[in-house]
Amino acid sequence: MLFSSLTFLFAFLPVTLLLYFVPVFESEETELKKKNFVLCLASLVFYAWGEPVYIVLMLVSIYFNFNIGIDISEHYYSRKKQKFLLFAAVLFNLLVLGFFKYSGFVAESLNSLFSLDIKYTPPALPIGISFYTFQAMSYVIDVYNEKVEAQDNLLPFALYITMFPQLIAGPIVQYKDISSQLTQREMSPRRFATGVMFFIRGLGKKVIFANTIGAVYTEISSGDVSALPAVTAWFGIICYAMQIYFDFSGYSDMAIGLGKMFGFDLCQNFNFPYISKSIKEFWKRWHISLSTWFKDYVYIPLGGNRKGAFRTIINTAIVWSLTGLWHGASWNFVLWGAYYAVLLILEKFVFKNLLDKMPAFLKHILTMLLVLIGWVIFSKETLGAVTGYLGSMFGFGAGFIDEGTKYYISSYILPLIIMSLSAFGVFRFLPRPKKSELRFLYQSVGYLVILVLCIVFLVSDTYNPFLYFRF
Repeated sequence: MLFSSLTFLFAFLPVTLLLYFVPVFESEETELKKKNFVLCLASLVFYAWGEPVYIVLMLVSIYFNFNIGIDISEHYYSRKKQKFLLFAAVLFNLLVLGFFKYSGFVAESLNSLFSLDIKYTPPALPIGISFYTFQAMSYVIDVYNEKVEAQDNLLPFALYITMFPQLIAGPIVQYKDISSQLTQREMSPRRFATGVMFFIRGLGKKVIFANTIGAVYTEISSGDVSALPAVTAWFGIICYAMQIYFDFSGYSDMAIGLGKMFGFDLCQNFNFPYISKSIKEFWKRWHISLSTWFKDYVYIPLGGNRKGAFRTIINTAIVWSLTGLWHGASWNFVLWGAYYAVLLILEKFVFKNLLDKMPAFLKHILTMLLVLIGWVIFSKETLGAVTGYLGSMFGFGAGFIDEGTKYYISSYILPLIIMSLSAFGVFRFLPRPKKSELRFLYQSVGYLVILVLCIVFLVSDTYNPFLYFRF
């Protein structure tokens, strides 16, 4: 089930909210338990809607990690026993993730590299498995490191793993950031209204912006990408950059908005990444929850930047190799991770002094050019397609410009400019009414217009699944 679907908007969400907020018990504690149960049950229904068979896998993961957390806390007197339990938990989670996500990739790679003939049928990838597996692992690791107390009630822990607003495509919520909200949270009309605005904003990003501009990139890249005019290739990858930003940040806004509607504060996942003036800054602004997860649970435990330049380089390479693989079982994602590892290492150890002296606008342009090249690697499933598209961008395709180029630019340059201004955060600086009542009226009308436009787009059946669902 998609957030950007009529079924979700006019059936699932209203019914869930009704069951969630209709009071049944007089006691606040009992009422909160009812709310947790309703939200957890709704989340399981949400997940099972498209893939009912994999609900069993999720329940096994919940039960296993819940009990491992308790076992680790109960063996506080034996660090050796705790280490064994932690190792078992991480191994279990990685094996499950590896089997469903990487078994086919490994078999195919072995066949290709060693001329083998391994017969395999890759299993269907459970939606959101990368996200909820990382959440489960962060919980167990934090229990081991005594950053959180082990949860002794299965319902709050199950809700933490299954909560449907962030279940499918994040943000990746760490247990330590949400543990208190599972047992006590504030729900108010103001918070609910803020959540509605977040949700509508994200829905507009997805339905109006991402889907519209994504269709352009799909059309441009559907043929022989090695024979594109240079301007067409650049125009296409800029369209993709806008699509993936509005698609993923739109989902994150909807997730955060839904969280607020149910009384939860989920972490920010995007902070205008396209205004960045360095690759390091870009990854502090893009998919913040994933960058934070790898920093907290991989980079820092490996030593971070505390053990000299050589170890920092090695740790950066490890983290970005894993980041690439996390995004998908394909060599283009491995290359994409390596690409960013090299850029970050060069930025820190080779060109730092030069970049520090460079004007801000040049640093921004350079960063965006490097990010666009990265999106080519990310978006193409084969290395041949990657090199072919990059070749067209740099003049090795079909010349510089043709009639198709003129058509794309004349037809889509205006919406692309509007999206770019939005992505760069320019609209934040527009003047707003000083009176709160008038400001509220303008906001209400604006969000209502966005919602109506989204419904019109959805009725026309122009939406498509979120890009990050495949991860």
